Amino acid sequence: MGSPALVGLDVGTTGVKAIAVSPEGAVLASATRPYPLSTPRPGWAEQDPEDWWSASAAALGEVSAGREVLGIGLSGQMHGLVVLDAGDRVIRPAILWNDQRTAAECAEIEERVGRERLIELTGNRALTGFTAPKLLWLRRHEPDAFTRIARLMLPKDYVRLRLTGNWATDAADASGTLLLDVARRRWSDEVVDALELPRSWLPPVLESPEPAGATVAVAGAPDGIPVAAGAGDQPAAALGVGIDRPGPVSVVLGTSGVVLAALPGYAHDATGGVHAFCHAVPGAWQAMGVILSAAGSLEWFRERLAAGTPFEALDAEADAWAPGAEGLLFAPYLAGERTPHADPDARGAFVGLQLRHDRGALVRAVLEGVAFGLRDALDAVRALGVTPVAGRVSGGGSRSELWLRIVAAALDLPLERTESQEGSAFGASLLGGVAAGVFADVRDAVERCVRVRDTAEPDPAWRDAYAEILPRYRRLYPAVKGALA
Repeated sequence: MGSPALVGLDVGTTGVKAIAVSPEGAVLASATRPYPLSTPRPGWAEQDPEDWWSASAAALGEVSAGREVLGIGLSGQMHGLVVLDAGDRVIRPAILWNDQRTAAECAEIEERVGRERLIELTGNRALTGFTAPKLLWLRRHEPDAFTRIARLMLPKDYVRLRLTGNWATDAADASGTLLLDVARRRWSDEVVDALELPRSWLPPVLESPEPAGATVAVAGAPDGIPVAAGAGDQPAAALGVGIDRPGPVSVVLGTSGVVLAALPGYAHDATGGVHAFCHAVPGAWQAMGVILSAAGSLEWFRERLAAGTPFEALDAEADAWAPGAEGLLFAPYLAGERTPHADPDARGAFVGLQLRHDRGALVRAVLEGVAFGLRDALDAVRALGVTPVAGRVSGGGSRSELWLRIVAAALDLPLERTESQEGSAFGASLLGGVAAGVFADVRDAVERCVRVRDTAEPDPAWRDAYAEILPRYRRLYPAVKGALA
């Protein structure tokens, strides 16, 4: 036997990531395997679940080699629809979280259930990314496939089915289906009945650290290793930076931006601008504000206007400009917006350009626009009773020292980076440790394995400058909306 390890497996959109972690929280090994994304029509996004499984088995085998794997935890992209027939065969490619084909079905759901009642029950509005609208789309557009459905699953749960033979999901991931009674942590009879869907299609709902089977004879892992129910990628990532109770909030500077807080009890935003989900901690909930283009805004800028320029060079150019870049503002709504506007038709803009502005000023405006978007998300989460003491920052954008300083000042919060930056896979490994009995519970896992590496304190001068600019930024959305009407 080799050294003991816990394995976290994250089934992402572009590939799977597996990590092996010691019981003390040290990352021992990491492996990734990519897979393709299919876009058969504009606005569609699909994947073959078999690609998830083959990539997962390969990555799991790599990080497990020479180690005594004690437990496995799963995380993955949320909202995706996997439909199986009576023989557990995949009926059609999975429809993913970023697929936009279901606008008509979202309107139908809100009409059938009632928008206010839907938000009260599920914690969310009907959005195109969620799972339930995809089922209604199948019923309308692919009736032959729809009539063959015997089971539905979320992406990571398909991997678990192949890994253990067990059909199950967890409350955190199920919260993104629009079919869960989030306050009661069980499927909503009211919503399922209103949408005329069979209850038999819905898997058992477990808590994230509960054992949901054990490995069977598959490539990559020996038999009998306990596999935790797991969680969606954002709850798992929050757990991985220590958001297991009210206090610090998770701030994610990934392609999208997220502010996620643990709640003292179930609460929902009556407008649906903040997602209310079950947390990966049993009996706990979370509030999540999402901006759709965070680091994605900077990636767009570099690809279109600074191709080949290293991000470090763009940072240096932006750092030459003072906060506010002499009146230049950026609205980061390049792919619509979730929080606080819930508007798929929102559009981005640079406002306030003058002759003095150069590429560095534009970059500064992008970094600041995303920071203001995160401030909108933070304030929306605060409205549910959250009182954050710090932000635990993760995602690719957190590698930029300048962006970290800007976000800390705009949020007026200290931003802490943890030793592990492995994201959802790290949180999944902690859940695997609880399922295996290595940790007493989720909080024990966090206390033993999550450690803060460094902190960016808000610069008082920058904080004051951004407090003055914030009201101008908030006037951008209605102004741009009106100009394009």
